[in-house]
Amino acid sequence: MEKLFKIYVYEEGEVPIFHDGPCRSIYSSEGRFIHEMEKGNMYRTRDPEKALVYFLPFSVARMVRFLYLPDTYDRNGLKLAVIDYINLIAHKHPFWNRSLGADHFMLSCHDWGPFTTSFVPYLFHKSIRVLCNANTSEGFNPSKDASLPEINLITSEIPRLSGQPPSKRSTLAFFAGGLHGHIRYLLLNEWKGKDQDVQVYERVPQRVTYEKKMKSSKFCLCPSGYEVASPRVVEAIYAECVPVLISDGYIPPFSDVLDWKSFSVQVPVKNISDIKNILMSISDRQYLRMQRRLKQVQRHFLTNGPPKRYDVFHMIVHSIWLRRLNIRIQDLLT
Repeated sequence: MEKLFKIYVYEEGEVPIFHDGPCRSIYSSEGRFIHEMEKGNMYRTRDPEKALVYFLPFSVARMVRFLYLPDTYDRNGLKLAVIDYINLIAHKHPFWNRSLGADHFMLSCHDWGPFTTSFVPYLFHKSIRVLCNANTSEGFNPSKDASLPEINLITSEIPRLSGQPPSKRSTLAFFAGGLHGHIRYLLLNEWKGKDQDVQVYERVPQRVTYEKKMKSSKFCLCPSGYEVASPRVVEAIYAECVPVLISDGYIPPFSDVLDWKSFSVQVPVKNISDIKNILMSISDRQYLRMQRRLKQVQRHFLTNGPPKRYDVFHMIVHSIWLRRLNIRIQDLLT
């Protein structure tokens, strides 16, 4: 892949909406990838004829910031920006029309990423969409779309990968977070303040930090919020706390090559009341195996500067590469 895969980044569009993105926020996966592609140190080609895929470098997070007036529910500005941009690309270059957008990709970690692509039918149904909000109930198609990990970076420093050894993890399961969406409501309603083994809070108790609780718990509950993705999944991986994915319709990142069942627990929303029994049924031997595998996959979720082999940047590119292999341009034209 490193030798053969070439990506052409369209040069049309101006910052801050195009060619730029947030790098220190809950949307950092979006901004970091855009910045690495703009640097052009890996995979990028300046010759579109040599490219295997074409990157549409717009930032949905920046569109929302600059084109959306809060609380108006008027997303017409986003709609016009995406439609005009695709029309410009299709008019100036032959590649979009040649494949109906199937060898093009966009990338977004904003909740509105999938919605934004719906303004252009070919972008929604044909193009490779790399999304944190990888929800099959909202049109995410795992055979052509790729799931993007949500990573909340506060600083430019690489997070420390550490935690208590399994023998010193005194809490069975932990969660702390607000009532964002019906899944969180169900979780807190069922478990908040009711069990010492399954510790669920809206706010972490005083004199205890969120990070410390994750690093001293065996399992970290990662319920979906308003949308399916949660930064807690990656935070749990960093803390060596086996993530418990509580969602319906969520496709975890890099599922093509990572066996999530080997290092995480997936609990359907309907089974929230049975979380303790599910986790207690996991033997010590099985847990140790899961935690060992969790530590092995940590490097795939690291954001390095510059990127290193097998880190999150390369994993994202690999996900795009796999989906590009499924596309035969000639078949689209017949």
